[in-house]
Amino acid sequence: MASVTAANGIRTILWGRNAEQMAAMQQSHRNERYLPNLDLPEGLEFTADLDYALSEANQLEIVTPSGAFRETVRASRDFLQRHPELCWATKGLEYGTNQFLHDVACEETGQTLDMAVISGPSFAGEVVRQLPTAVTVASNNEDYARRVASYLHNHSWFRAYTSDDMTGVQLGGAVKNVLAIAAGIADGLGFGMNTRAGLITRGLNTIVQLGVELGAHTETFMGLAGMGDLILTCSDDQSRNRRFGLALARGEGVEAAQQSIGQAVEGIKSAKAAWELAQAHEVDMPIVEQVYAIIYEDKDPKQAVIDLLKREQKDEVE
Repeated sequence: MASVTAANGIRTILWGRNAEQMAAMQQSHRNERYLPNLDLPEGLEFTADLDYALSEANQLEIVTPSGAFRETVRASRDFLQRHPELCWATKGLEYGTNQFLHDVACEETGQTLDMAVISGPSFAGEVVRQLPTAVTVASNNEDYARRVASYLHNHSWFRAYTSDDMTGVQLGGAVKNVLAIAAGIADGLGFGMNTRAGLITRGLNTIVQLGVELGAHTETFMGLAGMGDLILTCSDDQSRNRRFGLALARGEGVEAAQQSIGQAVEGIKSAKAAWELAQAHEVDMPIVEQVYAIIYEDKDPKQAVIDLLKREQKDEVE
């Protein structure tokens, strides 16, 4: 996201915790650890000093893993009191509380904020290479949604659409990671494209059911932050969650598989959150249930597939 705004001529400061890594990025204008051999925009600045970054900014966008979201909002509280606007591209719910991130932001700041969540099919490497990409910006304020979208929109390669469904956009961005793990497992076990298509379609159906229970709009899940992101994440090995599923299918344990990825695998925590939300709202989510059992109950992936196929026959739409 920082590369998008910087490429659009907006002064952008990218903050990260690792001072050595940020210094190296400032010198090379590359992120060799995660995006090797890709040049970042020349105007992009890098720092490990959050106070400096916030002192120079008038808009904050958080793109940390979901587990660091609350901490980052808390560290930025003074800035948000002066500038009561916050956008983020973090995908996931808060682990342990299962809260949506807009609720976390309000809880931490104790104030009403204009908020926007950015989501959609957007692998980082392709964004940095400026390959055509489209995302959704969902906000509780229509004017703010349009303004955040304008920071990102580029007529040559990047489109940003707006929405008012923050719940649906966030839920789609969280649960698609769980289904990507399932897709990786299925592919790793040698099942074919029929299996993957069925998994994606039936998984999307259950996301819609849970979303409607939580107050989201059905049509959101047919868009970029729902179907679009789900298809992308389930189908390409750039997805960390899909690669994690592939590792589980090879027989690697959860910890070993996560270490082999080397980055946050949001679907691990999202599996627990989605399963608990489904239980609380009495929504049947069998694929999420099996992924949860594989990760947290040490269930054999092959047995999980067998149990899915043994489910009773039912109508496609209920």
